[in-house]
Amino acid sequence: MSRTGFFANAGQLSPKLWVGVLMLLFAAGTSAAVTPAIDLYVAEAPPLSMVSQGERHGIVGDVAIKAAALAGYELQLISLPWLRAQHDVRAGSDRLIVPLSRTPERENNYAWIAPVMTMDRAFFSLNQRVESFAEAKKAYGLIAVGMGSAQEQKLRDEGFRDDQIYPLKIGDNPAQMLLRGRVDAWFNGVPESQYIWRQLSNRPLKMSPPLMRADLYLACSKVCNQAMIDALSGAVEDLRRDGTISLIIMDYLKGLPLR
Repeated sequence: MSRTGFFANAGQLSPKLWVGVLMLLFAAGTSAAVTPAIDLYVAEAPPLSMVSQGERHGIVGDVAIKAAALAGYELQLISLPWLRAQHDVRAGSDRLIVPLSRTPERENNYAWIAPVMTMDRAFFSLNQRVESFAEAKKAYGLIAVGMGSAQEQKLRDEGFRDDQIYPLKIGDNPAQMLLRGRVDAWFNGVPESQYIWRQLSNRPLKMSPPLMRADLYLACSKVCNQAMIDALSGAVEDLRRDGTISLIIMDYLKGLPLR
């Protein structure tokens, strides 16, 4: 029956059935207006972000999810290899990503919504502590680093040879290689490395001074809805102001060394 025909015969419906029809039409119209879920690309890099550990999604992941809820957005979490995730976000529109370090090489490729936390990077080794990049170049024959990470780019910018840099899938893979003696050192974020190492071994790590610092952001595709950027940015700042972000950080990092 056409819509015109339906309303022409509406007078033949009983009052109870008419109410039911109106409710169905209202529900259909409401569901059609629901905003679709926004894709959030998440690195599997505990304790910063993760998809695979139940309701816990890491420091930056939890903040992104709470900010989205405050701003009225539903998120769909996507976990891909980090290089692929960055490519998909750059190539698309309105796609969110965490945790992304804001570096000069990436500056013009994304919309930077809000910083969540600052993270230092350092060299970790079982045998030899270094004090600088120059010392590391001489001391370490092979350095594990997260593939597609800001740390990998930093090593290249500092002039490390290609045969010194061993990019590996982000997560515990670099730590496993260090534990097995397959690499001489691991260049990575300090809290992330300490968190991962605690799950793997009791052996003490020799850590360099922090040699790189960058903020970890909730970011979006370069082509990104400005209203969503503004809403999420404001929500992250609300979470910072009310102390939620500090509490999330303390929860994930409790028990780790101060540096």
